[in-house]
Amino acid sequence: MAPDPNSGSGSGAREEASLKVPSKDPKKKDEKKDEDLSDEDLALKQQLELYVERVQDPDPGLQKVALESMRQEIRTSTSSMTSVPKPLKFLRPHYGTLKAYYETMPDSDLKKYLADILSVLALTMSAEGERESLKYRLLGSDGDIGSWGHEYVRNLAGEIAQEYIKRQSEEAPIEDLMELVQQIVAFHMQHNAEPEAVDLLMEVEDLDLLVEHVDKTNFKRTCLYLTSSARYLPGPDDMLVLDIAYSIYVKFEEFANALQIALFLDNQQHVRQVFESCGDPLMKKQFCYILARHGVTLELDEEMVADDSEREVCQEILNNARLSEGYLTLARDIEVMEPKSPEDIYKAHLLDGRASAGASVDSARQNLAATFVNAFVNAGFGQDKLMTVSSDASSGGSSGNWLFKNKEHGKTSAAASLGMILLWDIDSGLSQMDKYLHSNDNHVIAGALLGVGIVNCGVKNDCDPALALLSDYIGKDDPSIRIGAIMGLGISYAGSQNEQIRSILTSILNDAKAPLDVIAFTAISLGLVNVGSCNEDVAQAIIFALMDRSESELGEPLTQLLPLALGLLYLGKQESVEATAEVSKTFNEKIRKYCDMILLSCAYAGTGNVLKVQNLLGHCAQHLEKGETHQGPAVLGIAMVAMAEELGLEMAIRSLEHLLQYGEQNIRRAVPLALGLLCISNPKVNVMDTLSRLSHDTDSEVAMAAVISLGLTGAGTNNARIAGMLRNLSTYYYKDASLLFCVRIAQGLIHLGKGLLTLNPYQSDRFLLSPIAFAGLITMLHTCLDMKALILGKYHYVLYFLVLAMQPRMLMTVDENLKPLSVPVRVGQAVDVVGQAGRPKTITGFQTHSTPVLLAAGDRAELATEKYIPLSPILEGFVIVRENPEYREDH
Repeated sequence: MAPDPNSGSGSGAREEASLKVPSKDPKKKDEKKDEDLSDEDLALKQQLELYVERVQDPDPGLQKVALESMRQEIRTSTSSMTSVPKPLKFLRPHYGTLKAYYETMPDSDLKKYLADILSVLALTMSAEGERESLKYRLLGSDGDIGSWGHEYVRNLAGEIAQEYIKRQSEEAPIEDLMELVQQIVAFHMQHNAEPEAVDLLMEVEDLDLLVEHVDKTNFKRTCLYLTSSARYLPGPDDMLVLDIAYSIYVKFEEFANALQIALFLDNQQHVRQVFESCGDPLMKKQFCYILARHGVTLELDEEMVADDSEREVCQEILNNARLSEGYLTLARDIEVMEPKSPEDIYKAHLLDGRASAGASVDSARQNLAATFVNAFVNAGFGQDKLMTVSSDASSGGSSGNWLFKNKEHGKTSAAASLGMILLWDIDSGLSQMDKYLHSNDNHVIAGALLGVGIVNCGVKNDCDPALALLSDYIGKDDPSIRIGAIMGLGISYAGSQNEQIRSILTSILNDAKAPLDVIAFTAISLGLVNVGSCNEDVAQAIIFALMDRSESELGEPLTQLLPLALGLLYLGKQESVEATAEVSKTFNEKIRKYCDMILLSCAYAGTGNVLKVQNLLGHCAQHLEKGETHQGPAVLGIAMVAMAEELGLEMAIRSLEHLLQYGEQNIRRAVPLALGLLCISNPKVNVMDTLSRLSHDTDSEVAMAAVISLGLTGAGTNNARIAGMLRNLSTYYYKDASLLFCVRIAQGLIHLGKGLLTLNPYQSDRFLLSPIAFAGLITMLHTCLDMKALILGKYHYVLYFLVLAMQPRMLMTVDENLKPLSVPVRVGQAVDVVGQAGRPKTITGFQTHSTPVLLAAGDRAELATEKYIPLSPILEGFVIVRENPEYREDH
């Protein structure tokens, strides 16, 4: 097979003569180049030039040998990252020659052989956009493409994507391309390049192929890439990608992951399927914990859980009946059971003289603030120093004392605060609220009804105590009692889509005699109960209620809750809102644009849709003359849509900074609230500084919004820096009752549940957005757009809507009998490991604790022992751990 020794030197010379040397590459340069080459390289170069000559030989035998040798050289050569492989480099000048010769060859196996080699040469040679590598690949033999190396395969994949788009537009057949795609995907999947395989299949719109190619070793990485890329894809591709990930998880029996995708897609069929496919009763209990954390209302049946006693246990978990017990276990473990008084939070002794002297006066506004602070700080602990004090205590009287230190509607919030303190504990909660229901003061009854709703928030009970108690009071004459009962129903049945409540509340909406505030709260409760359901009947009822409002009523701040209620029905449901959005164009012009903004921002909330953010920013850029109010919701809308993923969140914070600089006053009032929503329970330093600056703004409404937002960004974190800022603000504003009230509320929020609770609506590593928690947050934020009328007026109890978003920020591990079990875990900053090679660490800067532990925003936990296996892929909330049968103690 060795080339003829005599012709070695001769062929080189002949070659020089026959090749047309390009004019810009004169002989001299050529000779210089040859001198630089080492002896090996020179030999290789001459060898290859000989092969090129031989390929053009008329004798097929010689051709075959030359092609074989050329192929061998190309395949065996190694390339470094920075340089082109040597054979390819030396063959570059001959690419044109070989191409021309290829065209003249008759069809044969040899011609295909040459096509293969040309395809590889085209990798470095072909002009941009020519796609020659692909052209010759399709003309060549059907051999294994992987043998030519990774770089070649990646280049082919890129060319296939371009060719596919071109053929689709010409409606040309694509079968030959798809065969090649099959080969490339198989190659990528075997060589740990899952993201590249996924990208190629997305380009050729055939992701279903993926399910055949994944195996036990790579399915987790593939699915991780699919789920994280879904955030950046335009619809409907994003849903398709998640569907594929769901199918892969089910195929490999990773049911907990499949369940999370089913919840993200909000697909009840998938949720059922996960329950029915999984045969492990313990896994089903873990599913119930995940569903309960997400706030799903579900009745389990025989198909989902076959065994009766098992089903009862599962239903109990699903109803969140164990939440209070788990939360108190956490509190005892961290030793924060001791009730705190508002004074412990204000820390007035740390401040200089003048402010603390002014604070000793017993004003109703200060007492009201203390009521809220007390409720937020002791939320869920079941004991405090104002409301649950026993009657024989030194204060010489029952908790009635504190209740009556509040004026009229202040008593409503005071009575309701008892519900907050007994949060999630239905049994003792209802018995303690009972005495207030028999009061002869309507405001107290209203507060007690709201309190009943708050106690039941997120906890379901088979005998529906909230519905039984509250429905009796809904028809009463006194509007405050009605509002208490209506809000109570909205909070306790949020997201349940309960038919009975729907009929009770829609009848109030249709009642022409009902006062505006009753109508507004009824609409909001309907929105909460049917959040994200796209329910036509409810939408109709709210639309008619909006159309029935008179000109004067449309100017009222409360009327603006009606469009919000309409938005809640379509929360996160994207295109489904379009029909309703068309109807809203017929509304009175006073509220038309306001309604548009809210529907748009609610429908795309949590989707990260860039186009919608641009649309909303466009509305904020206009300078308006008449007192139009729609820019406030537009600013909040930017935050609602962009909070879906970290990148969009950072960009939204930057855009909001710009709005502050050139926006109108009504925009500046909304910006702090939007920042508060973006960083909810996650105090970012840059946002903290902006809010601190705004809290001293000359416009008191901007300052109030900034103060409340400081509370929201630090909610439940006990953040010392924000707490210090707020203490300083309390001295700065000691004469301004309204602003001081806001400072107190913010102080209460910082220490929410003594630092054990969070308001963040996202869970499962920021993957799932709980619609109920989100609805509670945005309802409260929209009421903050007009602080003076609502929160500083007589509707301060809208602050209790935050209870919908309160969740313990804990990791609690339980054993197979669902009893708390202490296990060592590592807690640290979560690291994004999507598409990284090998098995990178998922957390950084960790500390090892034993459960139960608190998780801050952006934290992730992993078990620090091999002894147990967690049943949930993401360690948050309640996690069942099972003993590892293969574990051996090291002695």
